[in-house]
Amino acid sequence: MTLRPKRFRRMFILPLTGPAFGSALFLRLIMLQCFIGLDQRQPVAYSVAQHSLIWRCSEPVNVCPLNVETLPVKKVGLTPFTFTRWLVPWLMEGRGWALFMDTDVLILGDVAEVFGLSNDAYAVMVSKNPRHFEWPAVMLFNCAHEACKALTPEFVDDGKGLYGFKWCGGEDSPLIGELPREWNHLVGYDPPRLDAKLVHFTAGIPPFEETKMCEYSDAWHVEHQRLNASLPWAALMAQSVHATHLPDGRALPHFHPEVLAMKGQMSPK
Repeated sequence: MTLRPKRFRRMFILPLTGPAFGSALFLRLIMLQCFIGLDQRQPVAYSVAQHSLIWRCSEPVNVCPLNVETLPVKKVGLTPFTFTRWLVPWLMEGRGWALFMDTDVLILGDVAEVFGLSNDAYAVMVSKNPRHFEWPAVMLFNCAHEACKALTPEFVDDGKGLYGFKWCGGEDSPLIGELPREWNHLVGYDPPRLDAKLVHFTAGIPPFEETKMCEYSDAWHVEHQRLNASLPWAALMAQSVHATHLPDGRALPHFHPEVLAMKGQMSPK
């Protein structure tokens, strides 16, 4: 496949009227749109997936959790997002491209590359793994495509015609494009590889006792540590208005007991 030139993938030029603008044009740039399934039973999975996506993306990106509690489709399967994933074109109001991925993933590549593979001839693009049930785990939707108009809340809630991609003509349909296999590497199923860009822990994320020895487990734990890390308080806040500098050179928050004692005030309870 040929990558499109790196650029913003969606752009609207909106005419504005009125005395302040006259016939001026307003240029609005829309970020890359990514959706991740949210499973309240394992929120750590979503946090790692989101963190790994954001920090490796070379373009402005918006990441949205698919929370079944806030969506018009309440049908669930093995996961809360088994069916809500198909709502992405509807949530995008039938415009632009959007990427969906399961919650149990680790992004080691730049998702802007995936958007660069977008081809308007397709309604959706997936990694066509021999395990067809994993195709919907990572989907790049062409939300403006005529076929995607079928994916209404009512159609999704019915549940028929989704898996197997019957809504766009079936798995052999020319409307389904292909993403490189490294963008949905199935841990424990696909042969091990060192160049995976989206690692899919489809049998369970590494913190479980039963899966702690799996491929890419070390990389997942490194990502988890990074998202829970921070510089020391002083490195972040010592130069801010919230810090009080003590005679010994230390900086502490204004409500710290040592600061209050120095000022003759009582500590807050």
